[in-house]
Amino acid sequence: MKLLSKKVMCNSHGQDSSYFLGWQEYEKNPYDETRNPKGIIQMGLAENQLSFDLLESWLAQNPDAAGFKRNGESIFRELALFQDYHGLPAFKNALAQFMAEIRGNKVSFDSNKLVLTAGATSANETLMFCLADHGDAFLLPTPYYPGFDRDLKWRTGAEIVPIECTSSNGFRITESALEEAYQEAKRRNLRVKGVLVTNPSNPLGTTLGNQEIQLLLTFISTKNIHLISDEIYSGAVFNSPSFVSVMEILIENNYMNSEVWDRVHIVYSLSKDLGLPGFRIGAIYSNDELVVAAATKMSSFGLISSQTQYLLSAMLSDKKFTKMYISENQKRLKKRHEMLVQGLQNAGISCLDSNAGLFCWVDMRHLLRSNTFDEEIELWKKIVYDVGLNISPGSSCHCTEPGWFRACFANMSEDTLNLAIQRLKAFVDSTNNNIQNHHQSSLSSKKKSFSKWVFRLSFNDGRQRER
Repeated sequence: MKLLSKKVMCNSHGQDSSYFLGWQEYEKNPYDETRNPKGIIQMGLAENQLSFDLLESWLAQNPDAAGFKRNGESIFRELALFQDYHGLPAFKNALAQFMAEIRGNKVSFDSNKLVLTAGATSANETLMFCLADHGDAFLLPTPYYPGFDRDLKWRTGAEIVPIECTSSNGFRITESALEEAYQEAKRRNLRVKGVLVTNPSNPLGTTLGNQEIQLLLTFISTKNIHLISDEIYSGAVFNSPSFVSVMEILIENNYMNSEVWDRVHIVYSLSKDLGLPGFRIGAIYSNDELVVAAATKMSSFGLISSQTQYLLSAMLSDKKFTKMYISENQKRLKKRHEMLVQGLQNAGISCLDSNAGLFCWVDMRHLLRSNTFDEEIELWKKIVYDVGLNISPGSSCHCTEPGWFRACFANMSEDTLNLAIQRLKAFVDSTNNNIQNHHQSSLSSKKKSFSKWVFRLSFNDGRQRER
């Protein structure tokens, strides 16, 4: 043990979180319709598997891109040789245009301000290295993606201070919550370097409104800190209100000539919108030349392969395809979201109103025997082991209220989702029956005790009268 570094031995990775433990239990006993029909259904993985047929159809119609050819001639050797860390210009241009298209072309992006990274995980960590020193803090609204404990803290040495949001206003960010988090960081002798938000939110599945974004911009301006807007679910908005990028608000409010313009940074990825997490395609977008230069150098530790860039530059440059894909994918997400919400309602479970993402924020507070996080974990264990569903408990997302869970809906077939809903409904019905039986048993016991008391009272009263 003494031969290993402190970094290896520290426990800030977060691997022992119930979020990751649920994955481990799933991997031991994964559901399969034919081979393991009683296995655990994975509802803890935010993957978009609803539109693979659209991607595969495009690949079949564009064999040159998939076969690493240009005009019928192989470019395998060209792609296999060394490429510098700036990335292929054709891919960066196509990605910048796709980011604009996702946002309704209300804003445009300069490909020279893009830094390519191996997924959003790498992008967020790289920004931490660029913006914060060891022991500096970023403020994050709760609940937040459990992986941030790993992505932002583990190797960088940065700290996370929660902005505590509650269900009383739909977990919206408030000025008082921002200020309280800032003051908490000061009490802990931490220097606050910025705020990080996910928009749309993971795990809430909600989008930030204009007022919230403006509140954040005013806050970072006043405190002279940074804002990171993780917008990897920006193409997964399937209901109103529509998605608003922080870049739109910056331009609308003429921040271009202010210091804030250089202190706002966007993280993007194709893992969610295109459903390609295995391709490891992420990006940082920043108006600060120093951040772009430093992040580009750091990207050497997590590059995207030239083959991947070539293939996707061709796909994203096909505007007819991207327009169709974005629209159809959002329709499919909306249908699947409605399916889960309605199914849960039929089981007596409600969800936070949401309009985006690959998951629902599910309210199971009424199923807790007591309002504690220990009881939440007990309920989670029952759902994993007895019901056979891996969902993510709110405590793993640093939610301040016990009883909330994140349930994903886009990483499985409709039949599998239906089965998951059936399992959960059976569990809720059984739980309600047990509660009802316990209540009736308790009531019956009270009645018997009351009858005995009345009998003793009347008996003693009679004895008194005899005297």
